[in-house]
Amino acid sequence: MKPLRATLFTRRLAVGTLAAAAALAAWPALAAFPERPINLVVPYPPGGAADVLGRIVARHLTTQIAGSNVIVDNKAGAGTAVGAQAVAQAAPDGHTLLISSNTTWTMNPALKSRLPYDTLKSFDAVGTIGGIPLVLITHPSVQASNVKELVALAKAQPGKLNYASFGIGTSSHFAGEMFKAAAGVDLVHVPYKGSAPAMQDLIGGQVPIAFDTNVATAPQLAAGKIKALALTSSRRLAGLPGVPTMAEAGLPGFELTAWITVVAPRGLPDAVRGTLVKALADAMATPAMQADLAKAGLDVGYEPPATFEARVARELPVMRELVKKAGITVD
Repeated sequence: MKPLRATLFTRRLAVGTLAAAAALAAWPALAAFPERPINLVVPYPPGGAADVLGRIVARHLTTQIAGSNVIVDNKAGAGTAVGAQAVAQAAPDGHTLLISSNTTWTMNPALKSRLPYDTLKSFDAVGTIGGIPLVLITHPSVQASNVKELVALAKAQPGKLNYASFGIGTSSHFAGEMFKAAAGVDLVHVPYKGSAPAMQDLIGGQVPIAFDTNVATAPQLAAGKIKALALTSSRRLAGLPGVPTMAEAGLPGFELTAWITVVAPRGLPDAVRGTLVKALADAMATPAMQADLAKAGLDVGYEPPATFEARVARELPVMRELVKKAGITVD
């Protein structure tokens, strides 16, 4: 019969060995991230501004994460809520990310009492990459070459002119409603499931007016397929030097810019989150990614994850006040 002390020592040794083995078994799984392709969800259809930016981010993230393959996954609908819900409900293992704008983070929450995600509780921020101004654009047939003439045209035909947005609750919808309130005009909102189909119908003449990003606007403007009347940003853009701001066009105080953030489902392991945050920060520090984003129309400006919650907290009350004042509804 073995002495009691020897038996206890043997048991402790066995337990310690098992614990060490378990730790060693877990280590390769952690170090192996990513174990499969990383899906970067874009909550819009292919072809629009968000899709273009998403593909740039995916390409550069792939070069920063060893052994990775970042793939864009378009999940459009419900003003980005479909894509946001899919990511919020995904496993928090780093293999599912979301790239979206303040449409998702502050506009939808200001507009809708019920959402399938919570801006601050459903996601872990990875980083913000910059902002996108919006542009008031028209079909070439519209008899207005500037904002003043468009306002006069709309006032002469109250409730007769339509404007397209890329979805209810999106930044383009908010911009349209801000314009209506600031200019005192009655336009009819026509929501689309993304920038690309809205732009297609504007070019085709099915809708006369739209608010879209400078990313989507620039190539169509250069091709002579649309007219650009004003920017929603506080300053002019180098890529659209001839387009005035809304303030310059006669609507002082008018400003709305979409800021773009990458997030993951809440609950990422620290090591995985650290890998993703570092990869995005390192990618954003490269001249190549900065040039690609700027060429696509982004006002490049990297911000670390810590600024995300502060930005949401600052902007959400402003958006709620806009919803109230402008009478924006989901109907």
